[in-house]
This record gives sequence, C-alpha cells and structure tokens, in this order.
Amino acid sequence: MSACKRLLYVVKHRSLWAQVRRNVTTWSPVGAAFNAKPHRRLDLFEKNGLFGVPELSCPAGFQAAAKTALKNTQRLVEKACSSPPGAETVECFDQLSDGLCKVADLADFIKVAHPDPAFREAAEKTCVDIGTVVEKLNTNVELCKSLKNLLDNPNIVAQLDPDTRRVAELFMFDFEISGIHLDDKLRKEAVGLHVKLLDLNNEFLVGSHMPNRIARSAIPEHLHLHFASEGSFIQVGGLHADSPDDLVREIAYRIYLYPNADLMNCLEELLKCRHKLAKLVGYESYGHRALKGTMAKTPGQCISLTANDFKMMRDMKKKLNPRNAVITADSEYLLYLFLCSGLSSALYRYNIEPSLYSPYFSLGACMEGLNNLFSQLYGVSLMSEHPSAGEVWSEDVRKLAVVHETEGLLGYIYCDFFHRSDKPHQDCHFTIRGGRWCQETSQYQLPVVVLMLSLPHPSKSAPTLLTPGMMENLFHEMGHAMHSMLGRTRYQHVTGTRCSTDFAEVPSILMEYFATDYRVISQFARHYETGQPLPESMVARLCESKKVCGAADTQLQIFYAVLDQIYHSKPHNRSTTDILKDMQQKFYGLPYTPNTAWQLRFSHLIGYGAKYYSYLMSRAVASMVWKQCFVQDPLNRDMGERYRREMLAHGGAKEPMLMVEGMLQRRPTIEDFVDALVSELNPNFETFIMDSES
Repeated sequence: MSACKRLLYVVKHRSLWAQVRRNVTTWSPVGAAFNAKPHRRLDLFEKNGLFGVPELSCPAGFQAAAKTALKNTQRLVEKACSSPPGAETVECFDQLSDGLCKVADLADFIKVAHPDPAFREAAEKTCVDIGTVVEKLNTNVELCKSLKNLLDNPNIVAQLDPDTRRVAELFMFDFEISGIHLDDKLRKEAVGLHVKLLDLNNEFLVGSHMPNRIARSAIPEHLHLHFASEGSFIQVGGLHADSPDDLVREIAYRIYLYPNADLMNCLEELLKCRHKLAKLVGYESYGHRALKGTMAKTPGQCISLTANDFKMMRDMKKKLNPRNAVITADSEYLLYLFLCSGLSSALYRYNIEPSLYSPYFSLGACMEGLNNLFSQLYGVSLMSEHPSAGEVWSEDVRKLAVVHETEGLLGYIYCDFFHRSDKPHQDCHFTIRGGRWCQETSQYQLPVVVLMLSLPHPSKSAPTLLTPGMMENLFHEMGHAMHSMLGRTRYQHVTGTRCSTDFAEVPSILMEYFATDYRVISQFARHYETGQPLPESMVARLCESKKVCGAADTQLQIFYAVLDQIYHSKPHNRSTTDILKDMQQKFYGLPYTPNTAWQLRFSHLIGYGAKYYSYLMSRAVASMVWKQCFVQDPLNRDMGERYRREMLAHGGAKEPMLMVEGMLQRRPTIEDFVDALVSELNPNFETFIMDSES
C-alpha cells in the first residue's frame, strides 16, 4: 500500500472519539463523537449525493430524481389498474407511495435545511412538482376503481391480512377526502385547490421562520451583539426566551412577532382555501375533514377535551385562590416570558438556574444517556458513523446507525443539531425514507430520518452544553426517531410516524418523562470536565421543576389547540389576530400584547392544521403509559419490549386506540384522557404561580 493510500485509510477509519481531548471524564464512543468538534473530511476520491443518493450531488439532481420517480409512478399506476384485485393491488399502491415519498420527503427537508440556496430552490420546486402529481393521483378515477373493486369484494377482503386491509382502507380514505366522488368539473376544482394549498402552505411555512429586522439605531448599542446584523439593520430571528436579559427578551418579542401584512394575507387565504376544499368534498369544515380517522374523530371531541381540561385547571386555581381564578402576570417580565416560550422557560428560570445544570448536560453525555436507555429498554445501540463526502449538507451533521443486539441494523439517524443562521429554529423530526418489506428484493428497506435541533456550537474549551430544556427537547425528538427505527411494518405508507397525528406524539412525549426521571438522569448527567455526577439535590430539584412546568405547558397547549380548532371551523368575518386575542383571553388568561401577531409564527398550522390538539391527546396517553408501565421502573426491559410490541412496531398499520388498549390492557375513554391530563397538575403549580404573582 502506498504512503498516500495508507494516509487516506487511516484518516477514513480511525475512530472519531479517539480525537477528543481527554479530560478526567472518559466517554463512550457515541458520547465522545458528540462531544468532539466536527472535522473536515479528507475523502479525496469519494463523491456521493445527499443521503447517499447519487443524483443529489448537485441541485439539478432533484429534477433527475423526480423524473425517475414519475416514470416509475406511471408504470405502477398501469400495473395497479390492470392487475386483478388482491394483495398485489395494495402492494402496487404502497410502491407508488414509497417511490414518490422517497423524493418528496427528502426534498421537503432539504428545502428548509440546506445552506445552499440553489439546493433549497431545487428541492422546493421538486416538492411542488411531486405534490401536484400526488393530488392528481388522489383524484384518478381508474386508480381508485382498482382499489374499490378490491374493497367491495368481501371474498377478496376476507383473504387479506389485517395490515393489508387497513392500508387499502387508508388509501381509499385518501381518495375520499380528495373528492374522488365528485364529477369531472368539481374534481378538477378540488385538484386546483390542493395545488394552490401547496403554494400557500410553503409560503406560510417559509415566512413563519423568516427573521424581522429593525434599524440598529432603534436598539441600545450594547444589545447589538445579541442579534444578527444586516448593514444598518438588526435581524431578529427568534424570541431569545433563554436570554437572561429582560430587555433582550422584550425587544425580541416585540420585533419577531410584529405583524407582516403579506404573511397575514397568506394565512387568511390559506384558511379560506382549506374551508372551501373541505366543503367541496363533503365535510362541514376543514376540522371535520382533518380529524376523520384520528382518536378524537370530530372537532367536538377536541373542544370537549380542551374545554374540560381548562375548566378543571381554572377550578383548581379558584379553589386554591378564590380571589384570583385567572392566571395573570403583574410584571411585563413575566408576561413576555410566558408568551414568548410558554410557561416552561419562565418556570424553569424561577425554579432552577440552567447555567448550573449545563456542565452536567454536555451533548455527549445526553447522547450517552439515550444510548444507555435504549440499550436497557430495547436492546438497541446508537453507533456513530462517518458520513461519506457529499452525503450530508453541513460538516457538523452526525450520522448514527441504530443496531439491535439480535436483529442487526435497524436504520439511520442523521443528527443536524447545531445552529445555522439560515436554519429554522424549531426542533423537528423528518422522515427521509420509510421502512417497508420489499418483495422485489426480499429485504427490509431500512428507515432513514433526520433530527433537527438548534443547539449552540462547542467552544474552544468546552463541548456543547445543554440547558435542561434543551436536553428534554433532545429526548422528545429522539422519541420520534425511535418510533421510526423500531417499527417493522410491511408497508411504507404506515411506517413509523406515518400514523394518526394524535398518536404520533405519544412516543416523543413519553420520552420527556424519561428525561426528567431521577433514575434515568443519574445514569448520564456528569460534569464534562471532572466526571462528577449531578448532585442528588439538583436532580430532585430538576424533576420537581418539570412537574410544575408540565402543568404550565398543558395550559399553553390548551390555548393553542382551541385557537387551531377555531381557525379551522366555519369562516369568521374578522382577522386571525382578533380571534387570537379573544381565545387568548378566554383560554389562557394573559392579555394580548398590541402590535403582535403570534399566529404568524405558529408554523404548526401547516403540518398540524386542525390537529394541534394532538399534543394534548398524546400527552394524556403518554401519562397513562408512564404511570401504569414505567413509573415503578423506567429501565424495565420487559415493559420496553411490550411497549415496542404493542405501540412502536405498528406505525399506522393498526388503529391507534387498539395500540393504546394493548399497552394499557384496557380501553380508555375521553374522560380518562381528561383525568390523565388533570392529574399532571401538581398543586405546587398553582402555589408557584401565586407566589410569582405576589
């Protein structure tokens, strides 16, 4: 072997964790990988596309990938329409879905995350092109007829296994909500509305993450360093809720939430368009259309859940403090904190000081904690891998292989964890490729996902250090990732998080309970320099603080959920800001701040339109699962296996309520969900708020 080749071999295969500067602490390989600084690769002879897709080594590759996918789509449509009805029909539909999703889902991520505008623009165009094709397929009469012939034949249906039957019904549901039953003229109108919504959704999603700017002269000079600069302007790209400076938070709140007329028009047009589409295809409102097939079923059930929760919270407050039954904030400091980031940040700040905890929550320590937790619950390990040149979109992206002790490789998680100026600040989970059994290769297609956070970069002297809130968010998003990794569904259409929205958040919210349990925290929280564990008194303080914050988050989510339902009910002859003002007063109790438009930053209106209540429903389910199955022993392998078998393994291939029933071994009612949420309201929450008010 030549000297040059030997050098390249050593650079390629040496362990990343071996490069970390050794302190008193010795980390495991996965912990060390995330505490190491990113390094520039020297793979001089490698050239790959994004996620290993050869075509995506340049922006033009998106067009080539889309062209290939659309060619295969035509072939599969012809096959589905000409084959006799049976399981093969459903297999064709799933291959259709898989081929389009592989391109569309990847593009959907790249359009918001890639630092190169050319890649983002190419990905955005691909999303629109694929989305337009999907909407046309959803109103393709011949394609629908091939599925209907299957489902209308009881003899054929009786021969289908449960998963195949459910997937067939889900595909038929997609046809129905798209207006397949309409005549040609109305069906074309429905397609036009769908296509228009693709543009409006994208416009609102991009606009909701765009920074606002203000003249530098309008802000005290000593505060300029807290914001990005743009010539004679200061850019405000977020709420800066974690800043210890009151004035920085106030400036960020007022500027970031200042109304944008174009985005306001976009939102109002989007809501009108959604309502028109829902009415056209036969639904009372967009909310009724969106909730069909969920655990809640109807908007009425959502409102019942949220209203009952709010009433019980208000009654609890009134009982403890009859003179003041509504949570208020006397100081602007509390007001801005509460509205900026929910009650969690405010209460964390009052209960604990994040800077005291951060040295114990290095990113490597937290990833080590997740690795230990998954190993004990599921027999799964996270293993750091070097991505190939061109495989990732930024040098600081880490790649994890998820490996089971007996099943082998389960899939890949790409960790895009660090802040970039052109990257959304919202923590997200993206499915890049769904898992499915491939009959054509007799192999399982491994799932690929991305977790996107916005953590600070490591400094010269320390790795990335997380606040308790950041640590909890990391656990939350990893819950989504493991939902994708641990599923083994036959069909891609129902893989992992491709399930009912009000069930999809259960695994992530359940992870929040693990993130704030002293038995879990004590396994990994240790000082990045000394290796000393987090003192027991601090662990106890953190866990108690979480109980208080959880109650506060529930109240905030009630407000969000109600607002979302009102926006997607009947049309209103008033602005979205006026509606927000009323709902905030009625379901939150804090006054509206003039000249702000928080709803324009509510990006969940796109992916969770009429479904934001899902966080409440999922929290109720997660609470019941935690208390019944894990609170006695959060590291119990038998319960971990049961949780995977009953809930995580099925994705959307099983009715969500049946999965909950399998785990809890009983069928919960809407009253059980309300009780579960209210049981989270530790009386300390009310006492704490009253103390803050005084």
